[in-house]
Amino acid sequence: MALTYSTMMDLGTTAPDFSLPDTVSGKTLALADLQSDVATVVTFICNHCPYVHHVNSKLVEIAKAYQAQGVQFVAISSNDVRSYPQDAPELMTQVAAREGYPFPYLFDESQEVARAYGAECTPDFFVFDAQLRCAYRGRFDETRPGSGKATGSDLGQALDALIAGHPVPPDQAPSMGCSIKWK
Repeated sequence: MALTYSTMMDLGTTAPDFSLPDTVSGKTLALADLQSDVATVVTFICNHCPYVHHVNSKLVEIAKAYQAQGVQFVAISSNDVRSYPQDAPELMTQVAAREGYPFPYLFDESQEVARAYGAECTPDFFVFDAQLRCAYRGRFDETRPGSGKATGSDLGQALDALIAGHPVPPDQAPSMGCSIKWK
């Protein structure tokens, strides 16, 4: 695994549009289908990354809690499946079922969406406000595999601020994880 930090999209950037196949529902979903009038969380993950494994169960818990408050979550995998066949769409479907993902798990075969977002690692989190402007980009929390249990505190604080109608503090730490496996 190649440790990589996120590049951190500029705050205020409009979310790049996308239309990708959902490995959970079998439908093609666009950003417009997923946008929330509260906040929209776009996260880049994959099946095999130990950093994703570290946060998976807490991510599911947080997604369920915040979805009940009107926040939308979507996960995208952009890895090259020829080099990393464990990240193939049919296996994404299995992982989503096993983990109980309460959100779509989209496959970005062309990797154009990851490039548009400036995603560099898995997991990499982007939170957009009701107008789809970037309000948060960065880490899930301060933990890493082998360094404590995932809490989702950084992501949760950003979502709490948006739900309360407050600005998200701009001092944000980058995500850290496995590099996206580029073609």
